[in-house]
Amino acid sequence: MAPPKFMGLTGRPLSLAVSTVATTGFLLFGYDQGVMSGIISAKGFNDMFTATRNNSTMQGLVTAIYEIGCLFGAVLILGVGDLLGRRKAMILGGIVMILGVIIQVSAVHNNNELAQFIIGRVITGVGNGINTSTIPTYQAECSKTSNRGLLICIEGGVIAFGTLIAYWVDYGASYGSDDLVWRFPIALQCIFGLVVSICMVFLPESPRWLLTHERYEDADKVIAALRGYEPGSEEAVLEREVIMDSIRASGFSGQKSTPMKALFTGGKTQHFRRMLLGASSQLMQQVGGCNAVIYYFPILFETSITPGDHHMALLMGGVNMIVYSIFATTSWFIIERVGRRKLFMYGTVGQCLSMVLTFACLIPGTKAAAKGAAVGLFTYIASFGATWLPLPWLYPAEINPIKTRAKANAASTISNWLFNFLIVMVTPIMVANIGWGTYLFFAVMNATFIPVIYFFYPETANRSLEEIDIIFAAGHEKGGRMSYVKAAQELPFLTDAQVEQEARRYGLIDDVTQDAAFARGATVTRARGYSEKSERSDEKADEVSENMLESGRGNGVSRG
Repeated sequence: MAPPKFMGLTGRPLSLAVSTVATTGFLLFGYDQGVMSGIISAKGFNDMFTATRNNSTMQGLVTAIYEIGCLFGAVLILGVGDLLGRRKAMILGGIVMILGVIIQVSAVHNNNELAQFIIGRVITGVGNGINTSTIPTYQAECSKTSNRGLLICIEGGVIAFGTLIAYWVDYGASYGSDDLVWRFPIALQCIFGLVVSICMVFLPESPRWLLTHERYEDADKVIAALRGYEPGSEEAVLEREVIMDSIRASGFSGQKSTPMKALFTGGKTQHFRRMLLGASSQLMQQVGGCNAVIYYFPILFETSITPGDHHMALLMGGVNMIVYSIFATTSWFIIERVGRRKLFMYGTVGQCLSMVLTFACLIPGTKAAAKGAAVGLFTYIASFGATWLPLPWLYPAEINPIKTRAKANAASTISNWLFNFLIVMVTPIMVANIGWGTYLFFAVMNATFIPVIYFFYPETANRSLEEIDIIFAAGHEKGGRMSYVKAAQELPFLTDAQVEQEARRYGLIDDVTQDAAFARGATVTRARGYSEKSERSDEKADEVSENMLESGRGNGVSRG
């Protein structure tokens, strides 16, 4: 029997299609992050929305209000994400973003235009908040262990490419009419939103979400399609059972939506600790100063380095985004080799030193010294693009268990947008009032990240999502005498069969629960048309599991 197909694709081509659509969602995210940078101080925009002219507070509000919409979108997913599913949430997010764009570009003069524009910004933000809370989870749950980090890093990296496109579209539009200056760059977002919404109608749901909702036949079909297996094959059955073990280990008890209180539990699963780890990475990304540079580079440049030359500021902003995009791709090649912890540390040191260089060169107040500040902004965005850009989107999707992953990832995204709003809102005010002290503040913030990462962030590279459950169970079993960082360092790489063995050893699952749940899933699958094939595959899977346990017992199997 041939593997199932979605969009006429199966196996690697289908996985590539999933990644392409997920990546497009983050390309749209990056585009919307950068699009206001060249618009907010443009003459055509200021003539249309007069309250923004030479008013740093209003410029900050119009730009940052988008983050409030993103925050609302993330809160929405926190509440109903488990009920909607990953696929429907992404379709909804794209549609809402398009609606917000239409509201923005249809504003007309002397007709409450600023209020309409702000409402459109908020609605667009809601759609983006829905997508950014959902896409990393969807990608992580559809990916193989060997390329999960790479794929989510590519998602994070294309944020830079989206921002690059926005900067150069802004630069090109700046030579057009007053309406073209701002309407065209904003309207262009609709193309990305349509790609996400239309394609997700035909792509599969996350197999892990399907299994938590007891849709076993659908989950088997999706697993087989994504991996290129025949339905009911021993490989598909084994992968489904490993996921089911993870669901049971997380305390799944048949709810269609994980209760909020589950986020605040400890014990062997450490839900609360893991949520805090993911959310803190998003917080640190924002207070490290990234969006002070991304959103306001032309304003920072025009204010501090090339006073009065708006086109030069836009041009240099575009060059800065080229640097940003180039370095964003480096994580694609090193994320699995170097690991998450080291990249976090390297990026933090690079960002801190770049901010030190920037504020030190602005203190003299001379044009020659200001060139050194420009170098600091370039090295900052290079360090950020290679490390802190993708990692806070990858880490929460990996570190949280399947039971709380959707809600914990939404909580992380809420942290991102809350502090994103704060930084985007106050940056132009800080620059106007304390000048170089703005960059001193961000240098100090980056310095405080180093001990947090060193002592609290366990490594997740080359680990299956189910292995990470074992890491936290091992750390908890020591009663605090072993840190979770050390537990991750000491645990060897495990096969799927060994993960099940370790889950039993730490009491994450038991034989009775495991056998009953397996029987329930197998019964449902057989009743829907896979009976003879599933029975043969179940027997083969048991035999394969026993052989793998015997060959791998007591030894880690590296997946490199």
